[in-house]
Amino acid sequence: MDRRVYGVETEFGITHRPTAGRGLPPDELARYLFRPVVDFGRSSNIFIPNGARLYLDVGSHPEYATAECADLIDLIAQDRAGEAIMHDLAVEAERRIAADGFTGQIWVLKNNVDSAGNSYGSHENYLIPRTTHFRRLSGILLPFLVTRQILVGAGRVVPSDDQRPAHYAFSQRADHMWEGISSATTRSRPIINTRDEPHADAAAHRRLHVIVGDSNMSTTTSLLRYGSTDLVLRMIEAGVPIGDFELENPIGAIRHISHDITARAEVRIRGGETMTAVQIQRGLFERAQRFVREHGAHHDHVETVLELWERTLTAVETGEHALIDRDIDWAIKKRLVEDVANARGLGYDHPRLEQLDMAYHDVNPERGLFHLLVRRGRATDILSAEHVRQAMMTPPRTRAAVRGEFLSTARAFGAEATVDWVHHKLVDRPLEAVMVKDPFAPEDARVEALLDKLGDRRTQLREVSAEERRRSGVCPALTDRYVLVSGGTTEDPPVI
Repeated sequence: MDRRVYGVETEFGITHRPTAGRGLPPDELARYLFRPVVDFGRSSNIFIPNGARLYLDVGSHPEYATAECADLIDLIAQDRAGEAIMHDLAVEAERRIAADGFTGQIWVLKNNVDSAGNSYGSHENYLIPRTTHFRRLSGILLPFLVTRQILVGAGRVVPSDDQRPAHYAFSQRADHMWEGISSATTRSRPIINTRDEPHADAAAHRRLHVIVGDSNMSTTTSLLRYGSTDLVLRMIEAGVPIGDFELENPIGAIRHISHDITARAEVRIRGGETMTAVQIQRGLFERAQRFVREHGAHHDHVETVLELWERTLTAVETGEHALIDRDIDWAIKKRLVEDVANARGLGYDHPRLEQLDMAYHDVNPERGLFHLLVRRGRATDILSAEHVRQAMMTPPRTRAAVRGEFLSTARAFGAEATVDWVHHKLVDRPLEAVMVKDPFAPEDARVEALLDKLGDRRTQLREVSAEERRRSGVCPALTDRYVLVSGGTTEDPPVI
């Protein structure tokens, strides 16, 4: 398959740090945070004009699901747009709680574990052919995902417990996985979720739902995360020989690997042989390299992905983490933590280092430590600020463009509309709902025909510029794309 649709769902941690006293509990804080969302869409679970979904998940976790993307850079930009949207909501929520007499700051964290040990996820979605043999896919993909943390883990300062002292680990998510494969997501937390919801033509596609990944702040880490996984999937889909790395105990292995930053930890594969994570990843990398040589690069980012993959393996294998400490999250954060620990004579059990760990994931662009490192040249960023701003307001050229156009046009005409990933419906015309099963399609004549029943859109609508939307107030992403001109007003569009 030369093309693939990708998406990522990110759950964010939220906390209120008051000037004095106790902070607001998470459920009340979430209501403040999502008040503009409810004002915009009459619900705390909505699709927004850039094609993404914004909602409150179980446990009062704000969640942002990117629109369908057919390009890795678009996916990373959409993901970063989610951070920017959450920051805008947090700024407005701080204003609202201050007006209600509460002091302090709201923190939105793009990480995966809180100080109490609760975990929240970052779920990847990959469109794969229905013909892919799932048993072969899982046998190859599970060892890749279990060991992938040495490449793209977010890193974590782990507090001491009865079994081990405080230390630094590759992954935040590894300790919270309980099964290799399952249809559940919260009860058992599998590495691969098998719930079959393709959001596409089910006869041709299925959606691979991976819930083991750490949330990434680094855009280069994100490129390696999605790009390497895509390459492994392409080899599986092509049916090429990849080798036998199937693990005897994936859950035991993922924990064992995470807590050994030297990457010398050995895990047992079926048949009794033991291997390290580096050996497994090196074997998969070399096969991917050969696959690209034989079949060619299927997108413009393949060579960058392969270079990052190889350089990260070399850094882990040799212990020369300076090779990647501007490009890979766990290494960027490890350098920061070690610099502070060495300068102040702190051990890994010091609370200051746990605070640094959390602050690295703060989405506030002025306060967050990752963003500070980027400004100081200590972390790489492959996206411009303008690219992210555009992704907040503009859907990628996939089915998301159809969804965004449908929502924006209906709202401009004051027509009540409902959408999900596939369906598009005007509430007063329920029998004319349109299903768009092709996730690659940026246009659909049936949706256009349905919207034409609202009037002549070419003469009656004016598109709101990006600058106007940025000046709109609370959050540019929650600003209507069009205003009604003929027969209406050029002021604020109707809110339904």
